Amino acid sequence: MKAIVCHEYGDISKLTVEEVADPVAGKSELLIKVLSAGINFPDGLLIQGLYQAKPPTPFIPGMECCGEVLSAGSDCKGFKVGDKVICSSPNYGAFAQQLTIDHRFAIPVPASIPADQACNLLVAHGTAHHALKQRASLKAGETLVVLGAAGGTGIAAVQIGKAMGATVIAVASSQEKLDLAKQQGADHLINYSAQSLKDRNLKDAIRSYTDNKGANVIYDPVGGSAFDSSVRAMARNGRYLVVGFASGTIPKFPINLALVKELNLVGVFWGTFVQKEPLVFAENMTELFKWADQGKVSVSVDRTFPLQHTADALSYVMDRKVKGKVAVSVQ
Repeated sequence: MKAIVCHEYGDISKLTVEEVADPVAGKSELLIKVLSAGINFPDGLLIQGLYQAKPPTPFIPGMECCGEVLSAGSDCKGFKVGDKVICSSPNYGAFAQQLTIDHRFAIPVPASIPADQACNLLVAHGTAHHALKQRASLKAGETLVVLGAAGGTGIAAVQIGKAMGATVIAVASSQEKLDLAKQQGADHLINYSAQSLKDRNLKDAIRSYTDNKGANVIYDPVGGSAFDSSVRAMARNGRYLVVGFASGTIPKFPINLALVKELNLVGVFWGTFVQKEPLVFAENMTELFKWADQGKVSVSVDRTFPLQHTADALSYVMDRKVKGKVAVSVQ
C-alpha cells in the first residue's frame, strides 16, 4: 500500500510517499481501508518534533480518518466487513491507504455524513466537545469565548457551544475569519488585530460583551498574547480551557489571578481522554452524530488534497491559512 512516511523529525517537506507492507489486524483490531484522513495542527507539530508525543521513526503520521472495514479480528464484536467507521489511532498511521486500529477507537458513521466531513469530526469536534462538556461543564445561558474561532477546533467550539445553549463570543485575526465564525453561529465577534483594539485590549473587548461580568468559559487553542489578555477577562468561577498553542508561544500564567478571580485553569488533552475513557468518548461521538443529523454541527472543509500532497496539506494548516478543516483524499 501507499503511505506517507516520516523518517526524521523536522521539515514537513521531507515527508515521503512510499510503498509499504499492508498491515495485518490482530484479534482485537480492525483492518481499515482509509477513504479520507483529517489534517490537524498537532499533526504538523508531531512531524516537526514539537508535540508532546514522539513515536520512534520511521512512522506513518495521521491521527484521524474515515474508512471501511476490510476485516475484523475475532474479538471485534459489532463490526463487519464493509462498515463505514471513523477512528482515532493512538499509534497514528492515518495518512495511508490502510491501517489497523483497536476496535475500541472505531465508531460507526451514519451513511448521511460524507467521508471528508466524518474524518474531521474526531479530533477537532471531539476535542471541543470533551473540553466544553467534561472539562468545563458548560451550562446553557453561560458566556463562552472562543479564541482562534475560524480554525478547525475553533469552529467546532463555536458550533458545540451554541448546541449546548451558550452565548458565544468569537475571537479571530481577520474580518474574513470572523465572518466564517458568524456563519457557524457566533453571537458576538472580536477582531483582535483591528484598529478598534489598539485603543483597548482583548480583555476590555470581552468584558464589553458580558456586561462587565467576564466570561464563564474561555476556549483557547492559541496561547501567546491572546492568553495574557483574555485570562484577565474571566468571571468568578470561570473555567479557562488550555487546548493548544497555535501561536507558537506557551504563555506564563500569573498564579495570583487564580486567587483573586477564583478561576479554574483546565487542561484539555483529547488523546489521553480517548485512551483512558473510551466508553465516554463513544457516548460523545453518538451525541455529535445526533447534532450533525440535526444540523447543529457540521465540518467546514476548506480544501481537500490527494494523499501524495499530504505535506502541502499540512503546510497549509501550519501556515494558518485554513478556514475550517482540511482533508486528505486517500482512495
